[in-house]
Amino acid sequence: MSRTILLQVDGAAGGERLDRWLADTVEELTRSRIRRLVDEGRVLVDGGPARASLRLRAGMEVRVEVPDPEPLETEPQDIPLAILHEDDDILVLDKPAGLVIHPAAGNPDGTLVNALLHHCRNLPGIGGAERPGIVHRLDKDTTGVMVVAKTDRAHLALTRAFQWRKTGKTYLAVVYGVPDPPEGVVDAPIGRHPRDRKRMAVVASGRPARTLYRVAEAFEGAALLHCRLVTGRTHQVRVHMAHAGHALVGDPLYAGRQWRNMPEPAATACRTFPRQALHAWRLEFDHPATGERVAFEAPVPDDILQLLDILRA
Repeated sequence: MSRTILLQVDGAAGGERLDRWLADTVEELTRSRIRRLVDEGRVLVDGGPARASLRLRAGMEVRVEVPDPEPLETEPQDIPLAILHEDDDILVLDKPAGLVIHPAAGNPDGTLVNALLHHCRNLPGIGGAERPGIVHRLDKDTTGVMVVAKTDRAHLALTRAFQWRKTGKTYLAVVYGVPDPPEGVVDAPIGRHPRDRKRMAVVASGRPARTLYRVAEAFEGAALLHCRLVTGRTHQVRVHMAHAGHALVGDPLYAGRQWRNMPEPAATACRTFPRQALHAWRLEFDHPATGERVAFEAPVPDDILQLLDILRA
C-alpha cells in the first residue's frame, strides 16, 4: 500500500530545485527521504521520473508516491515529556529547548521521536519510519506547542491542515529594537541563502511567506512581539524579523551584535542568551476526530521570563 501526494508548482517556485521545494512544501517529508523517493522513481514531474536537482517551472505537476513505512529502527527512550493534552488521536506537548525532533546524523538518539515511541506504544508506522507521528517542526532551540498524530486518520488530517494553512500559530519573540509601527506585516518570500546553505533568506525566488507581528511590550533597545504565521516556512519568524531590522535576541544565524547599543544589564543578558528567544506560544487547529476547533498554549519558559525581567528593569 502507498499514498500519493499531488502538487502543482506555483510561479514563486520557478527555478528552485525539486528536492528543496518538496522539503519546504511537504512538512512530513525530510529532504533525505525525498531523495530516496526520487532514487526509487516515486517522484514524477509532468508524468515522468525526475532528478532531485531538477529546476522547476511554474505549472509543473509533481506526484509523490509515499510507500508504507519500513520497520522502525529508532529505539524508544524514557525521556520526560511535558504533555499539555492527550487523547486517542493526538498528543500535544510543550517542547523544551535543545530537543531535536527526529534522529539524524549527529543526533542518533535522545530525540522527541525516541521519547514519543516510549510514550505511545502504537506510534510506529504513523506517518513514516523516520518521523512517526510528526506533522510539523520546531527548531532544536525553539520551545513551545507541538501536536503529534497518534493515528493515521489524525496524521492525514493534521498534515493537510498545516499544508493548507488551516492552523493558527502564534509565537512570542524577543527582538532587538522596537518595531515602528508597533503592528504590521512582513510579506517577503523565503528560500535558501544563496551562499550559506544552513541559512534561509528573503530572496526573490523563495516561497511566499507572511508574518503578522504586534509589539506586546517595549523596552529600551528591545521588544516582546506576538508573531502570527500565515505561512510556515523554515526559520520564518527569525528570517522575517531580521529582514525587518529586528533580529531575535540570541539568534546564532541571523542576529549580530545589536546588544552593543543597549544599557547594562540588558546588554549582557542579550549577549549571553544561549538560544534564539523564540517560543511557540499558541497553536489552534480542527481536532482530527471531532472537527472541533481547539487551541493549546505553552507557558513561557523560565529563560525567556528571566530575560524579560532584566529588560523591564
